Amino acid sequence: MSRSNALLFTLFAAYSLSAAAHHGWSEYDASRELKLTGTIAESGYEHPHGHIKLVTPGKTWIAVLAPPSRMTARGLPPADLKVGSTVTVVGYGNRSKHEEMRAERIIVGSKTVELR
Repeated sequence: MSRSNALLFTLFAAYSLSAAAHHGWSEYDASRELKLTGTIAESGYEHPHGHIKLVTPGKTWIAVLAPPSRMTARGLPPADLKVGSTVTVVGYGNRSKHEEMRAERIIVGSKTVELR
């Protein structure tokens, strides 16, 4: 194998492994939709996915959001995820991390934003 082919193979293998590790959506239970309303206690608008810490009656959740570029393109700027804001998040709970969910959509005020 030539040196350039070996380098291409190595880069492709590394990319494939990172992509497979990143998109582990099977760890979320898509058979049971959650709809949670609460107050944002923390928010992050960073790659690979944004997140919010959502305080609901009886439990605090970490909601994994979409990548920032998708949220911006769909009309959800960082300012909409202010700490103290009330939002509703619809998505699926993590099978093993019982405080985590994958958000499919978020409702901020009268605006609904599809995240997936």
